Amino acid sequence: MAFAVLDELEIYGPDHCRSVTPEQAAVYTRRLTQTHYENFTVVSWFLPKRLRADFANVYAFCRWADDLGDEIGDPARSLELLHWWRNELDRCYDGRPRHPVYVALAPTIEKYDIPQKPFADLIDAFVQDQTVTRYDTWARVLDYCTRSANPVGRIVLYMTGYRDQERQRLSDQTCTALQLANFWQDVRRDILERDRVYVPTEVASAHGLSVEQMVSLVRMDSKAHPGPKCMGCPDDSVAMTAIRPAYVATLRDLCDRTRLMFEEGRQLWPMVAPDVRLDIKLFTLGGEAILDMIRRLNYDTLTRRPSLSRPAKVSLMMRALVGKLMTLGRSSHA
Repeated sequence: MAFAVLDELEIYGPDHCRSVTPEQAAVYTRRLTQTHYENFTVVSWFLPKRLRADFANVYAFCRWADDLGDEIGDPARSLELLHWWRNELDRCYDGRPRHPVYVALAPTIEKYDIPQKPFADLIDAFVQDQTVTRYDTWARVLDYCTRSANPVGRIVLYMTGYRDQERQRLSDQTCTALQLANFWQDVRRDILERDRVYVPTEVASAHGLSVEQMVSLVRMDSKAHPGPKCMGCPDDSVAMTAIRPAYVATLRDLCDRTRLMFEEGRQLWPMVAPDVRLDIKLFTLGGEAILDMIRRLNYDTLTRRPSLSRPAKVSLMMRALVGKLMTLGRSSHA
């Protein structure tokens, strides 16, 4: 991990938080954004310059919350730290920011009049991760996404000047779909690294799949084949054979539902300013590309993990850029 939250806690944690100036805080959030790997560059090449610093501040908040939830390795300790992080959020909205992330974020919040709820909801999602590791129904998974994914899209809308319910609804569709695509991509890794399963029991059962049997067999398979498996690797997993048909049917169902959400979310594109439309398109195209790779694997993400290669990312960016240039060309001609 390029950014070690445990090391940072010695400097900016609950027991000691070094004071910083607003300028130092801005440098901190920018550095944090630049040193983390994501499927797409967080502050995209195409993001309007006027928004880049504010996006870096929001991203830094999300990165800290995410790492406090997922990188500590002790759920009880994570809950303590997330409670502290929530208190720091309260301090920020009370006009008393202390942590460098909140010192940098406070002017962004004031500039765009961003309410506290989406930030609080994100923290609540990471709190939920410490205590909830299985989901009975599709509705419960979607409910989780209202806190883990949708707040980010709503914050982006606030920053770009949109506050209406319809745009928020369409943004929610895209954000939830992107979160779900990541879930279906990482079923194996979530089981092995965090003992979490986002595949709903009701959907799995409808296709004859037992979630707990799946978890047990993934762990057995990991011991037999401890190394990472690539997309082109031969399938030599004996443990997966018995449940593969049921798993494939389950994941196809889940991916189909997710794709419909991406399609509905596309209605947001013409409803936002051209200078931010490209970044929104990239997230949609990236999520749909993940679903396409899962389909090409015949929905078998229990034995390997699909991921976007650098050329694939560049291709997506070029597709989005060509669309933007065509739009600008039509506008210029008109």
